[in-house]
Amino acid sequence: MTFRTLDDADLRGKRVLVRVDLNAPMENGRVTDATRIERVLPTIREIADKGGKVILLAHFGRPKGKRVAEDSLKPVAAAVAEHLGRPVAFADDCIGEAAAAAVAGLADGAVLLLENTRFHAGEEANDPAFVRALAANGDVYVNDAFSAAHRAHASTEGLAHLLPAFAGRTMQAELEALGKALEQPRRPVVAVVGGAKVSTKIELLENVVGKVNALVIGGGMANTFLHAQGVGIGKSLAEKDLADTARRILDRARETNCAIILPVDAVVAEKFEANAPNRACGLDAVPETGMILDVGPQSAERVRAAIDDAATLVWNGPLGAFELQPFDRGTVDAARHAAQRTREGKLLSVAGGGDTVAALNHAGVADDFSYVSTAGGAFLEWLEGKALPGVEALRNR
Repeated sequence: MTFRTLDDADLRGKRVLVRVDLNAPMENGRVTDATRIERVLPTIREIADKGGKVILLAHFGRPKGKRVAEDSLKPVAAAVAEHLGRPVAFADDCIGEAAAAAVAGLADGAVLLLENTRFHAGEEANDPAFVRALAANGDVYVNDAFSAAHRAHASTEGLAHLLPAFAGRTMQAELEALGKALEQPRRPVVAVVGGAKVSTKIELLENVVGKVNALVIGGGMANTFLHAQGVGIGKSLAEKDLADTARRILDRARETNCAIILPVDAVVAEKFEANAPNRACGLDAVPETGMILDVGPQSAERVRAAIDDAATLVWNGPLGAFELQPFDRGTVDAARHAAQRTREGKLLSVAGGGDTVAALNHAGVADDFSYVSTAGGAFLEWLEGKALPGVEALRNR
């Protein structure tokens, strides 16, 4: 590990500023999905149990430097307390007198949530004065928000330069999982990359083909690659103007000896809706009025075979229109096969991205993968090979 963790931190009696991601979905003032809250509970508990004063820093929504009532973290404090099983105090600001008074009143082992850091323009600007104002309330900084690590903001990057900085347990688990997946992986490594558009994943594809042994391309993205190779795709979703980009990525894969696995057959329907009449056919038989909405049975078998060959799997994006039955079959089949291989100890499986998490939950196997990242943008940028400011700031120099 090139990062300092909580194992290296002296926390007793210290004011510990902990950057967490509490940007959870809300409805009628209540959190409807507590996944992100649950992810940071181990770090909060450990710091509190070691006698640290836990001071949580978080953003919510996009208030753009202004105080917006519906973006207040106050309702989230109640949700954190409920899942933590301990009281969580709340301060009406993250800097200034309100924050200072709340911090001063904290006992060792107590937990406090400060108001939305993005209520101040200095947060997203990483303004040094705002960083100093945040740091005034802490002795130690812990970053447990990998999902915000791709932003060089005051609370995600700036504080690490002013206070002794450590990775929280969720951040540590994420970095260890990602390191095992692409940086020091057991080979062969297979990546599954799906989703609607090539345009959103060009850098990801260009980086991954240089690091993995095989790349499975699925979803609407695969249609763009098939079109680039002269395959008739009917009315299927595709970015035909990116045919040259697709061919460039295929050329790069040949240079790096990365096998590209594209569909060889498809499930086709005339309408993009659940339970639309459909049939499986070879790619040479896709009708002009048809849409490819899932991989066909032969393609699904090829994906399973690629997973069987792999020691490490990295997954981002579904293989078909998984939100519509029965066009979820290809994604569910591959996800369950990867989960089985993981349970048998034959595969290290790391997945991430919003649609990916939803797809794995839909298949009922999210808990069976080695690691599932809830970080959207940060996970994608890591797959693209980019340095993440919030992570780089934690590195041992």
